Amino acid sequence: MIFYIPLIVFLSLILLFGTFFIVKQQSAAIIERFGKFTSTRQSGLQLKIPIIDRVAGRLSLRIQQLDVVVETKTKDDVFVKVKVSVQYMVIKDKVYDAFYKLDYPQDQITSYVFDVVRAEVPKMILDDVFEKKDDIAIAVKGELNEAMKNYGFDIIKTLVTDIDPDAQVKESMNRINASEREKVAAQFEGDAQRILIVERAKAEAESKRLQGQGIADQRREIARGLEDSVKVLNGVDINSQEASALIVVTQHYDTLQSVGSESNSNLILLPNSPQAGSEMLNNMVASFTASNQIGEEMKKAALRKEKEKGK
Repeated sequence: MIFYIPLIVFLSLILLFGTFFIVKQQSAAIIERFGKFTSTRQSGLQLKIPIIDRVAGRLSLRIQQLDVVVETKTKDDVFVKVKVSVQYMVIKDKVYDAFYKLDYPQDQITSYVFDVVRAEVPKMILDDVFEKKDDIAIAVKGELNEAMKNYGFDIIKTLVTDIDPDAQVKESMNRINASEREKVAAQFEGDAQRILIVERAKAEAESKRLQGQGIADQRREIARGLEDSVKVLNGVDINSQEASALIVVTQHYDTLQSVGSESNSNLILLPNSPQAGSEMLNNMVASFTASNQIGEEMKKAALRKEKEKGK
């Protein structure tokens, strides 16, 4: 009898461990009896009939993620690799379907992702694939939700996380982008040069206007000075002709003095012909003579005025 005690204890332990089992949080256990589905058990300490019942499998009820990389061609014949991340979970009330209807649910999801991406991307050019990646994700989710719910899976979210064109295409895109930026920079530089030229022209025009105004004012003042000089000479009994001759001679001497004041200046008078030179010389002599006569007349007029004042 003593020899049977260890055997009884051993069988008791087997029955004890075969009766109780634990299901982790956010998990579900499938119980089968002689190979037939009996029930699903949720988290906690659970009981089953030892030897008769067995835990056929366990499923996680957490959200899981599957990354699928699909290589396809766009409408403008560019090959791209599109990475789609699918977030899914087992529906709590459909653990039976999720366990028995599909052997490899990840392969099923991958097949649907391939099918949808290769149906949507060839309708778009490469630029639209980048701009409308959310539309691709929505299309994948819609197709997966409709199909996978029948198998006990709920598609939480689908994301297009990467779009990777061929290396040569990326290099070409970078060159196009650089060329566009250089074009914009050249346009801005041209606009700046045009604005600078316009502003310089405006400044030059304003300078010419002010310069012309200054010359006009100068000539106006010279005319007024000549007018005052003629009035003064007329006041001392010198007629207009004599006064004009005196002013011309005075300006002539002023000009010669101005030219001679510069050490590096040269003045060359070249007449067109000997006769013209002779006439110019005669005119100068006549001008000098007239100026002397005018000077004498001015002295006499001044003396007469002084005598009249003395009387």
